[in-house]
Amino acid sequence: MVIQHKELAGGGWQKLSLMEQLGNVGGEISRALNWRDKNRESYDNAIDRAFELLDLTIADPRWRFRLKEIIRARELLADAMFGGKEYKTTLEDLNRYFFNFALAARLHS
Repeated sequence: MVIQHKELAGGGWQKLSLMEQLGNVGGEISRALNWRDKNRESYDNAIDRAFELLDLTIADPRWRFRLKEIIRARELLADAMFGGKEYKTTLEDLNRYFFNFALAARLHS
């Protein structure tokens, strides 16, 4: 996979709070929802970026004691992407979940 967030992957991601990181993941999920029925390539790119941001969050050593929830969120994104077969997860569910992080980050800035 090609790294799409080069500046963030280069250390900028670790400057963000957990709320900001997860809020940004939510932004990509929202974009995926927007493109899902309109443009497959844009949809796939947004999903790839969401996975990339979750992977950067997982790699952030500050959250080593919160990895269970973050890794579960990644697993649920994969489930939603493949039709919710395992956990019945939808992108709409994840959009609602991650929106709260974006809202909290905005309120704390």
